Amino acid sequence: MYWGLRVQNHRGHQSHGFLTYNGKQFHLYRNLDLVPKLGSNALQELFGRLPGYIGIGNVRYSTSGKCDETSLLQGTQPIIGSINNLKIALSFNGNIVNTSTIRKEVKDFFPDFKYNCDSDLVGYKLLLELNKGKSLSSAVKSCMLSLDGAFSVIGITGNNDFFAFKDPHGIKPLCAGHSPDNNTYSLSSETVSFDINGFTRDFELEPGELVTVTKNGFNREQLIKNPTKAFCAFEYAYFARPDARFNDKFVYEIREQFGRNLVKEFPEIAADLILSVPETADDPAMGVHEESKVRWERASRRHRYVTERAFILLNSERSSTINRKINILGSKMSGKRVILTEDSIVPGDTTKVIIGKLRKSGVKKVYMYVTFPRIIGPCFYRIDMSTYAQLIGSKYSPEEIAKIIGADAVCYQSIEGLVNATGQNRNELCLACITGEYPTPLAQKIADDMKNKFFMGYKEKGRIYETGDNKS
Repeated sequence: MYWGLRVQNHRGHQSHGFLTYNGKQFHLYRNLDLVPKLGSNALQELFGRLPGYIGIGNVRYSTSGKCDETSLLQGTQPIIGSINNLKIALSFNGNIVNTSTIRKEVKDFFPDFKYNCDSDLVGYKLLLELNKGKSLSSAVKSCMLSLDGAFSVIGITGNNDFFAFKDPHGIKPLCAGHSPDNNTYSLSSETVSFDINGFTRDFELEPGELVTVTKNGFNREQLIKNPTKAFCAFEYAYFARPDARFNDKFVYEIREQFGRNLVKEFPEIAADLILSVPETADDPAMGVHEESKVRWERASRRHRYVTERAFILLNSERSSTINRKINILGSKMSGKRVILTEDSIVPGDTTKVIIGKLRKSGVKKVYMYVTFPRIIGPCFYRIDMSTYAQLIGSKYSPEEIAKIIGADAVCYQSIEGLVNATGQNRNELCLACITGEYPTPLAQKIADDMKNKFFMGYKEKGRIYETGDNKS
């Protein structure tokens, strides 16, 4: 579990936690920051504090709650909840949109309920259903029907149930695998945790599916059959590791195809060199190079031990961190026309800083090749871009964005190109942030309401689903 979580540090920099169950009680360790590098003695000491034969872990990147140190620690997962003789531990990936409705429902039954993050809501909603005498399957199905949002969940009950389930649209990833000796069974957001442990990937959970795990393996139960899937397209462009596998394709291969697509979609662009914003834009740069035959100059490098992910940082921290994190060897590009590959443009801070460095180095032209289409709407499903104000693409055209960030042109991959490269159908992907079409009803309603207010001059107060603007 330690190594499986450590190789997924990219999914959450703010906190980490481990929980085990020995058949009698839960044992929990939680802390802030990345899953740390631990020597053998420190690992053994940690193992000694966490006895048991079932375990769950979590790395968190908060899309709900406050971001001060106290709040982050309180929201660190896994969480434990209890009522009467029922106990549950939960690790959650996603975001709940109808928080106000579920909080009221839970608080009516659990007056002492304290909300720190959405995993608390999911855990106590599940306890509420179990407390009615429902089976685990029936309780999970009730959660699937009442929660609006994205949720991939792994949990343990005090009755020795080890289980996992996905929301009916399957927005966030969750896959299953096993060890070579068939004695250990695992569930994970990405296949990389199986790779590092020498495990075999068995399957990706279906939307609306519940999986329970015993010493004999996985038991799969389709609780809700939804004809419309909505897997997060942003996983392909940015969030997932390049060596992860979704839909039987490695992410890096899809990103390379993104680069080829951009060359085909913008044949008029002439350049001397290709440069990438490391590291998620490296694979697209390879695709651009293969399709265009232009040299990929490896003159942009990430400082390996500056580990912060700029996208996850607070606005006040982002620009200075980008400046420290990425080293541009400008002398290699002076006087050149450069194609700069990037995975996405959200507020535009990253690209503006990098283009500024290139201009100071004497670069003649900068053409941005952006693999993820223009982001025009907020995400309510676990990417922390939840207001229109923070999205440069919601307010400006590609030509206007180019002027703002200092580029000669901004070339976005088409939605059709993105979809085709993934190998999935358009109706199997969540494209809400680039189309304005949300897979869940409340998300659609509040996005439309806030869009109308925003373009009439309304100042957003924070994440839409956490403010009084969310009337669920």
